[in-house]
Amino acid sequence: MRPPGVVIDIARTLQNAGYEAWCVGGAVRDALLGEAHLDWDLATSAVPTEVRRLFKRTIPVGIEFGTVGVLDKHGQMHEVTTFRRDVKTDGRHAVVEFGASLDEDLARRDFTINAIAYDPIAHRLHDPFNGQGDLANRLVRAVGDPDARLREDRLRALRGIRFAARFDFALDPATWTAIMASAPFLTRLSPERVKQELDKTMEQVVAPSRALRRWRDSGAFAALVPELASVRDETLRAVDALARPRAGARPLRKSLRFAALLSELNGRTAERVLKALRFSNQDVATIGALVDRWHRLGPALTAQMGTVEGPSATHLRRLAADVGRLRVAGFVRLAAACWSVSNGPPGAPVRRLFQRLQHVAFCEPIEMADLAIDGDDLRSAAIASGPALGRMLKALLEVVLEDPAQNQRALLLEHARVLATVSER
Repeated sequence: MRPPGVVIDIARTLQNAGYEAWCVGGAVRDALLGEAHLDWDLATSAVPTEVRRLFKRTIPVGIEFGTVGVLDKHGQMHEVTTFRRDVKTDGRHAVVEFGASLDEDLARRDFTINAIAYDPIAHRLHDPFNGQGDLANRLVRAVGDPDARLREDRLRALRGIRFAARFDFALDPATWTAIMASAPFLTRLSPERVKQELDKTMEQVVAPSRALRRWRDSGAFAALVPELASVRDETLRAVDALARPRAGARPLRKSLRFAALLSELNGRTAERVLKALRFSNQDVATIGALVDRWHRLGPALTAQMGTVEGPSATHLRRLAADVGRLRVAGFVRLAAACWSVSNGPPGAPVRRLFQRLQHVAFCEPIEMADLAIDGDDLRSAAIASGPALGRMLKALLEVVLEDPAQNQRALLLEHARVLATVSER
């Protein structure tokens, strides 16, 4: 239990003014698990106006819910929230009132492992719901009545699934029953919140299939992403086979995990799912393209990988041209993940495929821009113009994909004349 010094200073200021101040939430839980946590939040008996009076630099991040952002000397914000109780809720947003005790405040939290408070001045824990016991028993259990907790906020069903997967904990049977009962009501959640939970699952969980399988089995996918309601176990294990993304680094890793999750779908359906979940246009394009290419090209590549000779050079050139030079590496990683759970080719052939495709993609002509001639050459030779010019360049690319040695200006012009003559007949 080592909160940053600036957090201790905030707690001390509140306590010296006569108020209670406790560290609460994920930071306390993670500290007890021996994990680092950057964001330490505080709960206090002081109401928001008193918090703002005590600190010079504050931000009213959620005054109506009792939360004030206190800026420390480094300009970093720490959330300080007044003890509160729920008056009413619509299943996502609560109306709260202040004047509650610490125990009442902890009682409104989702799971016992998140309902532990720590006094950083007196160095003592307050744990009225035996969250420490559940941490020791590796159990995610709702505070009090599971059905009531999940009715208060439907997002808690997805959070409980994620916590169990992230820490490799079991779900308390009564809590799991409440999650399944809550599934039909998850449509109350905004697409942005659903995406955020999926993002956190892909980012925080080493083996996301632990969570995604519960999304399927609880009915969460049926309610939120019907296209994945019957997703296969093999597909979920393919997600596990891809490396976990790290904060601020390797963004393709998360895209690949989503591509594996959607790999049973065709490209158009995958894009529709991603747009409905409010993915960015860039993510829709990247993930959708990977899913589309795997759906269209994966079966033929899998068949060729099963032969003694492996894929031919011509097949790989056409594959690289269709996948795209910059997406070849991602496509092979997706293929390797899908193969790894279906007794596909072992590691050595896949590594060889990666090397060959990388060479083809970056050292051989696979795009129209790589051709030894362009539209001006065809126009100057009076071979093609207008709409026919684009068709001619595409036909010449096919010639080069079949035999890269043909990628010479004189040879391509001769091919173009022949093609033009044939088209006129």
